[in-house]
Amino acid sequence: IEKAVLAGYTAFTRHDAAEAGERLLALGPVRIKPVAETGGRGQSVVHAIGELTMSLAALSDNAFAEHGVVLEHNLSNVDTLSVGQVRVAGILASYHGRQRLTRDNRGAVAYGGSDLTVVRGDFHALLATLPPGPVRKAVDQALLYDASVRQCFPGFYASRVNYDVAQGIHAGGEWSSGVLEQSWRIGGATGAEIAALEAFHADPGLHTVRASCIEEFGPLAPPPASAVVYFQGEDPEVGPLTKYTVVHTDGDTA
Repeated sequence: IEKAVLAGYTAFTRHDAAEAGERLLALGPVRIKPVAETGGRGQSVVHAIGELTMSLAALSDNAFAEHGVVLEHNLSNVDTLSVGQVRVAGILASYHGRQRLTRDNRGAVAYGGSDLTVVRGDFHALLATLPPGPVRKAVDQALLYDASVRQCFPGFYASRVNYDVAQGIHAGGEWSSGVLEQSWRIGGATGAEIAALEAFHADPGLHTVRASCIEEFGPLAPPPASAVVYFQGEDPEVGPLTKYTVVHTDGDTA
């Protein structure tokens, strides 16, 4: 799986995390990610041993023992892509997409939605639409990661799989790409996935759908007229929030 992920470590003790961080700092800034956090929350980037020590000290013993902490090379000029597949009601669809970032109600960077290109069929059908380049690289890495999962867990089945892939420049100046995490449950892009499945169900000749799911924080502005709104109101954890999906009308038909 080494070729599918960014260089880094997962540590389950403070000592191991400190050692891993020191090794990575020799090559450049390090991103620290508590595994139990979601949506990019709780992460920090350190540039020196002192910062590493402070960041690790801020984490609870339970964060290490129960879930673990990821330490990896920090990338600049980052794009986060999504690669996934859904299988519902006899329809199989696979997709690639790009995540968008926004600011939450506290001003912190947060997930702001995804723009997906969804094709009818399996991952091979998706690959057939992609020329060599960063997007195809992301799909290839996601497939390698997925194959490794299925090798480790014989009989594994999920009606929805999603892999986030980060692409950017590491401290050495080289372009890097790697799977960040897997999601085998309802996720941030699920609204767009459902919209694509509905479009395929409505038109058996449709082969490609572009769909976007949007998350907007702050004042509750009206969404586009064509949007399917999943939530608009006061979220008890993050405050004012609007979530909706839009299907774009330039899909291909047979």
